[in-house]
Amino acid sequence: MTVLVTGGAGYIGSHTVRHLREQGRDVVVVDTMEFGHPESLGDTPYVVADIADSARLAQVVRDFSVDSVVHFAGYKSPGESMDNPGKYFHNNVGGSNELLRTLDQLGVHHVVFSSSCAVYGTPADVPVSESAPIHPESPYGESKAMTERMLQWYDERRDLRSVSLRYFNAAGAWPDGSIGEDWTVTINLVPLIMKATLGRREPLHLFGTDYPTTDGTAIRDYVHVIDLADAHVKALEYLESGGTTTSLNLGTGVGSSVFEVIAASEKASGQPVPYEVKPRRPGDPVALWSDTRRSESVLGWSAIYGLDDILASAWAWHSTHLNGYAPA
Repeated sequence: MTVLVTGGAGYIGSHTVRHLREQGRDVVVVDTMEFGHPESLGDTPYVVADIADSARLAQVVRDFSVDSVVHFAGYKSPGESMDNPGKYFHNNVGGSNELLRTLDQLGVHHVVFSSSCAVYGTPADVPVSESAPIHPESPYGESKAMTERMLQWYDERRDLRSVSLRYFNAAGAWPDGSIGEDWTVTINLVPLIMKATLGRREPLHLFGTDYPTTDGTAIRDYVHVIDLADAHVKALEYLESGGTTTSLNLGTGVGSSVFEVIAASEKASGQPVPYEVKPRRPGDPVALWSDTRRSESVLGWSAIYGLDDILASAWAWHSTHLNGYAPA
């Protein structure tokens, strides 16, 4: 039987596809390729299609004997979602519902969903546990929360069981530098640091050095993309063994400041990171990291890789792929 990975040619999706293949799983990818890269998939079969195209999706499920799904497909910029909420609700929520309807009709009842810690908004306490209030502060975060609620109803009424994985800050690349994050479309800190280090952009904008932290910069939980990929495999195994629908945080349980990430980058590359200090951005939390106890208990999963591993793998990828997946 086959695992269908929607959005599998994207950043986290492609790493999860490779990890699934290394575990001996049969995999097929459905991706619009709007932001995906077929080059990241190797010889994994893929179909260029939208998850809202029920007929195409049903054909894929039948042709490849799909029995479980890892669902990444969706837009993921909180800032863009503030300017264009309809785009996010149409694609992330509407597309997810069409996917779930199709799976239900065809008897596919195991789904691992790529959610986000954005469902919490700005939590009152850290580390953030799954019992924290769901209070998204962007249409992007709301779209993830709405899809999680849909999954709960599909479980209650249609016996479609799921695990929603709420990531913190995904970062890093495959250690050999063969696949990684496309810095042409991302606004994440690690690729922006790499881009500045390699002279492919102006100096990094460091938003605020006056936070009430040890070095004055904001603190976040950076988790290696390979650890995230491993969590998806373990979530599938959990469902296959009879696990019930749940939502879990994925993080390291450790916060790293912006200056600590810069220092790890300089260690990995041997080069200074040029940066300019800018004022704080409104709404940016001081510190945000995950309580990891439930993911450890339910899945037997914990992050293996630390900050130095993340930056070393990111450097291996970005320094050898200055144009991402595009030809040099």
